[in-house]
Amino acid sequence: MSRLGASITSEGIRFAVWSGAAERIWLCLFDRTGERETGRLEMTPEGGGVHALFVPGLPAGTKYGLRADGEYAPGRGLWFDPQKLLVDPYAVAIDRPYVCHPRLAAPRGEGADTAPLVPKSVAAPLPEPTAARPPLFSPGGLVYEIPVRAFTMRHPDVPPAERGTLRALAHPAVVAHLQKLGVSAVELMPVAAWIDERHLPALGLANAWGYNPVTFMAPDPRLAPGGIDDLRHAVAALHAAGVGVVLDVVFNHTGESDGLGPTLSLRGLDARAYYRHDQAARLVNDTGTGNTLACDHPVVREMILDSLRHFVRHAGVDGFRFDLATVLGREGGIFTPEAALLRDMRADPLLAGRVLIAEPWDIGPGGYRLGGFPPPFLEWNDRFRDDVRRFWRGDAGMVGALATRLAGSSDVFGHGRGQKTRTVNFLAAHDGMTLADLAAYGHRHNEANGEENRDGHGDDLSWNNGVEGASADPEIAVRRARDVRALLATLFASRGTIMLTAGDEFGRTQGGNNNAYAQDNEVTWLDWDGRDRELEAFAASLSALRRKVPALAETDFLTGSPPEAPDVAWLTETGAPMDEAAWRDAARRRLTMLLGEGTRQGGRLAVLVNGDRRACRFCLPQRAGWRWMPALEPATDISRALPGRSVTLMTEEGESDD
Repeated sequence: MSRLGASITSEGIRFAVWSGAAERIWLCLFDRTGERETGRLEMTPEGGGVHALFVPGLPAGTKYGLRADGEYAPGRGLWFDPQKLLVDPYAVAIDRPYVCHPRLAAPRGEGADTAPLVPKSVAAPLPEPTAARPPLFSPGGLVYEIPVRAFTMRHPDVPPAERGTLRALAHPAVVAHLQKLGVSAVELMPVAAWIDERHLPALGLANAWGYNPVTFMAPDPRLAPGGIDDLRHAVAALHAAGVGVVLDVVFNHTGESDGLGPTLSLRGLDARAYYRHDQAARLVNDTGTGNTLACDHPVVREMILDSLRHFVRHAGVDGFRFDLATVLGREGGIFTPEAALLRDMRADPLLAGRVLIAEPWDIGPGGYRLGGFPPPFLEWNDRFRDDVRRFWRGDAGMVGALATRLAGSSDVFGHGRGQKTRTVNFLAAHDGMTLADLAAYGHRHNEANGEENRDGHGDDLSWNNGVEGASADPEIAVRRARDVRALLATLFASRGTIMLTAGDEFGRTQGGNNNAYAQDNEVTWLDWDGRDRELEAFAASLSALRRKVPALAETDFLTGSPPEAPDVAWLTETGAPMDEAAWRDAARRRLTMLLGEGTRQGGRLAVLVNGDRRACRFCLPQRAGWRWMPALEPATDISRALPGRSVTLMTEEGESDD
């Protein structure tokens, strides 16, 4: 049990909160509706910044909030204002979603009491801890990124009351889809309670992704009306189907934003301690969102670890993906892989062995840290994303980079840290173009976001195949379909963990919007009825092959060694080994990756990449007693020319195997 938050006993409830600068803190009790304040009790300083109070006779489910007083000097990082009702940072449930309102950001003395606008913390009873079990996910598997709300808002089989919620993930139709794809673990985009960015309500928009949290342990009521029980229910159903659950968590900033943002929780308790400030007491903005959590502060570190333990203990999750994870490893503003927080995650008895995935960058100084996190952290690999996109876009001189990415990116992850890659290979994620849009739009189209198309990435390394956006030309449709299949095949043939974003397996589109965070509507809601079922079947067949062929799911770097039994051979389309001249040929667009070249018992797998628009016949080395057969349906005859811009997979089978 944590020393902070609301601790329920048979005699009553103990409340505790930390502030190193508050002069006084009050516990505010509310009625069952959360609308009327029924009591205001001053908490007692216990030392070390902890303010606590035991209230006898209070039942589980009590709604409450906090108020803090002290010096009000925003220019020095002090924002105390008793008129601001504050949500307990350790609240495990809140009674309503956060809403934007100008009064939440009013200077002290210029705004009315904010209690009517702020969710109430709920002293909710927690379920018994889940049974200890190792994660279902292992590196090398398929991670499936899910925006919880958008994933099922239009799913015809999910009951309307459950659409867009965590409980929908347990529906048999949803589970069947995940099993069909061979998903090893779902990566749920943020489920912690968040608030809209302050410019969105005036535009009639709302945050659709959840990357603007306020309360780290409380699931957002829009996703989880039943609180942590809803998440626990979804995890149990997915585990029963053999699917792990990874939570995307945001411990780099909060929705309190910059100096013009709302006061909701940490800012009103002790902004100077909870957030990083520069020497002039200005908020550090290593996140691009207005504030940055001080992850090197002992109390913040404790809060983050307690949040992670909470979701493992009471929901049974398999691990976490850390948004803008460089922030978590900054000490004194400088990233170090030996930061106390990163070290504590790996050493904690409850967290040790959990899946840990870093998004290894932020926008602060020296913030790009790909390959810089300590094992066992896996890392989102944007080098894979960008190099593979460049190859299929048609950029010159990319065949060597393509081979490096297919082989596990040893240039990034192979620096004295073992023989296994920690890469998470992906081609599209929630942020950026969808996989289908990569081949249909050469430029972003974010006009609906209300920022005059200035937001989002300026260059997604995308291409449109001759027409920008939707086209009725059947030839363009064929080209785009071929490109998407080539991209998928490249991803599934790569060494390391791979990630697919929900809907990319059946051609989801956002109309070229590459920053759809504010589109909680049909732009991001998956169109299950209109999905491309042939593409979906192709993705499922790729996944099945990856699970069937050990060489595809392994995580050792491909090195071509040892000489007597190399794990991979790189060949030209003629079957000859790639020599230095071939690797340096900027016009080269073709490559064969031959896995298991050193095996004497057959079972090799060939990945034939034809990045040229022209068809080409590929030749593969033959061995007596073995023959090359198509690995996927429909069958491909390599005795004929392979179509341009395609990836073909072939397996070696014994000639007597009929």
